[in-house]
Amino acid sequence: MLIIPVKDGESIDRALKKYKRKFDKTRVVKQLRSRQQFIKPSVTLRQAKLKAAHKQRNLSKEEQA
Repeated sequence: MLIIPVKDGESIDRALKKYKRKFDKTRVVKQLRSRQQFIKPSVTLRQAKLKAAHKQRNLSKEEQA
């Protein structure tokens, strides 16, 4: 359970923003989505390598321009 301390006079919008930020940091939604379908470790590793190569390509394009 997430506990968000709210100070006196603090608006509800700010408290909601704090709650959302803390909720995102816990990565609950990401974990639920990843557990819906099993992905083999080899596939995960391959995706990570492809993502890294794509990032590297984009960085090299920016440096050349």
